[in-house]
Amino acid sequence: MTEQYDAIVIGAGVIGSAVGLELARKGYRTLNIDKLPAAGYGSTSGSCAIIRTYYSTVDGSALAYEGYFYWKNWQDYLGLDDSDDIAVFHECGTMVMKVEANGYMARAKDIADEIGVSYEEWTNNDIRQKMPHYDLRCYHPAKRPEDDGFGEPTGGEVGGALFFPQGGYINDPALSAQNLRAAAENLGGKFKFNAEIVEINKNADGSVSGVTLKDGTRIDAPIVVNVAGPHSAKVNAMAGALDDMKVGTRPYKQEVVHVPMPVEGWYENGWVTSDSDICCYTRPEKGNFLLIGSEDPPCDHQIEVDPDDWDRNFSEQWRVQALRMAQRIPSLGIPSQMKGVTELYDVADDWIPIYDKSCVPGFYMAIGSSGNQYKNAPVAGKMMAELIDAERKGRDHDKDPVQFHMAYTGRNLNIGFFSRLREINKDSTFSVLG
Repeated sequence: MTEQYDAIVIGAGVIGSAVGLELARKGYRTLNIDKLPAAGYGSTSGSCAIIRTYYSTVDGSALAYEGYFYWKNWQDYLGLDDSDDIAVFHECGTMVMKVEANGYMARAKDIADEIGVSYEEWTNNDIRQKMPHYDLRCYHPAKRPEDDGFGEPTGGEVGGALFFPQGGYINDPALSAQNLRAAAENLGGKFKFNAEIVEINKNADGSVSGVTLKDGTRIDAPIVVNVAGPHSAKVNAMAGALDDMKVGTRPYKQEVVHVPMPVEGWYENGWVTSDSDICCYTRPEKGNFLLIGSEDPPCDHQIEVDPDDWDRNFSEQWRVQALRMAQRIPSLGIPSQMKGVTELYDVADDWIPIYDKSCVPGFYMAIGSSGNQYKNAPVAGKMMAELIDAERKGRDHDKDPVQFHMAYTGRNLNIGFFSRLREINKDSTFSVLG
């Protein structure tokens, strides 16, 4: 007998699980399907899980600020009890260097003032007092070790920093997806793992009618939501949903470095950093390590791969990121054995996600979200559920975009900002910063 649901969510990462939960809260009978063996097992597990409130756009920043409150009240949001293993938000704050490359954070301050995000101004003397291990000389533009002038200061010092106390990181990103799964299951939501979708089924009028799995199982539903992460472009092609898209997505390989913590006590008392002068970000990592990621400068070539066939080994990029961070922290020890994470990002053309319907009736997308949307997962799930529910009640989101009310910040967000039909957003950083 064919299984029947109100909505099928393709993917059980942190955003897919959040979409499943929020649709279940609206009374939909939901099924999340994932080809991997558990929730959060794929690219979510490799996320740096940084929670921050600063983006290059007002809408992006407002969404992140709303999301912060979900993580701040994570257990209450989930509705799970104390006996459950709950992901932990380390609210250590985030420090962003004021440098030429980010306009000395002038735009970010204007946005923060507009939406009510608190921040502190730190001078270079403040930074030295708090972080005496830091070299504050400028090295911009970011280079690779083989480039002329690598490691040589280019004149002057950074212009201080902004510190955002409402930020930090989640200790276990995979666990956060599993928390969302448990919350959805408490409301009757279902999950199917180790299941690969090979066809998006359609009715005679072209609307979706469900999916077919590799083993031949057919599952019916009038709603299918693509939250397939690095496989999103393949799923869109399978659904025939590419024809009208002005913004596409693609999978990129990313490497994150783990090196021994260079400062005693920094794991317990350190914070997230973002430094667009050397184009690296950091956060404390369990095991007394420092996590180092790239902010995707032009010299770091983006490697597009086949999400079903790619090399999980570290490359020279691991050493590049470690050496760039050593410009800022001369005492940084770089071991010969590479440790860290290699994973895939699902990246939109302008590094701003697509939260939208598609040209295929009943087929929706929450894609292009890797690198900078983990922090927005719970609010993105609620936003997608609002969009889908409005469409099912007769609204045409393309002609009359759904306005999403953000309960914590009191702002209304035009979900059309994330449309597949938008022009490439020139305000984006075109990087992991969004």
